[in-house]
Amino acid sequence: MSDSILSQAEIDRLLNGGSNTENESVTDDAALDGGIKPYDPNTQRRVIRERLHSLEIINERFARQFRIGLFNLLRRSPDVTAGNIKIQPYHEFARNLPVPTNLNLVHMNPLRGTALFVFSPNLVFMAVDNLFGGDGRFPTKADGREFTPTEQRVITRMLSMALEAYDFAWSSIFKLHTEYVRSEMQVKFTNITSSPNDIVVTTPFYIEIGPHRGEFDICIPFSIIEPLREVLTHPPLENSKQEDRQWRNILASQIKDTELELVANLSDISTRLSQVMKMQKGDIIPIEKKESIEACVDGVPIFSGKYGCVSNQYALKIEKMMSHDLFFKKGVIPNE
Repeated sequence: MSDSILSQAEIDRLLNGGSNTENESVTDDAALDGGIKPYDPNTQRRVIRERLHSLEIINERFARQFRIGLFNLLRRSPDVTAGNIKIQPYHEFARNLPVPTNLNLVHMNPLRGTALFVFSPNLVFMAVDNLFGGDGRFPTKADGREFTPTEQRVITRMLSMALEAYDFAWSSIFKLHTEYVRSEMQVKFTNITSSPNDIVVTTPFYIEIGPHRGEFDICIPFSIIEPLREVLTHPPLENSKQEDRQWRNILASQIKDTELELVANLSDISTRLSQVMKMQKGDIIPIEKKESIEACVDGVPIFSGKYGCVSNQYALKIEKMMSHDLFFKKGVIPNE
């Protein structure tokens, strides 16, 4: 009987629920046999062609802020680099995670859904070693074990800094507030997507302290940020707020010269079509005079007042503005 120890790759496959090597080999054989590839509608990827420019800006800002936080924690000058954004199915991201890996589930309020903030074991061991005065001379081996209470305490402090830095990075694009939910060791307990084939947006961040290197990943289901797709593909200009203010002032001044048709309905009479057909010249239709008459613009009540005569002309005396607050809140009519 052999006493050989399982390799790290074998441990990763066991903890992640096994691998798909057999299925992949069958698929490869089918593809090579006559060049025909099997088609499964349940596993087709969603194609996202736009480049998320704003998310790249957010990642660069996060890298700078996270670097400052790590320096304040470790008192060492780290180098934090944001990697390329990857758009891939969730199962591809999950199967490449080493064991142990700290998986933190985070809500991105007010967006709906849960993202992952992932600390690799190399980053955790490097942070603990530097925090207690080490220089990385004696590397720590994971061997599939769980993190110690000391390592979990360091992870909590780094996660707090990461969430604060990520909120700041999003502040100029969209007001976002991240909220920590829980931590997991195995990816099969995360369930941030409804299906392993759902598309996620992942960004790796590489942290280097001297000759040592660790990795930190942010994994966001595309369904969370899809409502912000237009904002993420087209970054806002720095002078957009000033241009919006100028545009509103010009619009408000031009609205003053706009011609509108003001209609005052004196009375409503209910009758039948048969009675209208019997009407002749000289017939009288009795009208009840209302105490208050509404004046409308395009069917929207604007004023209320009384009907009368001034200087031998029919007139409407305005007593109340019906939609006063509505117009001032939207800035359509300037408050003078």
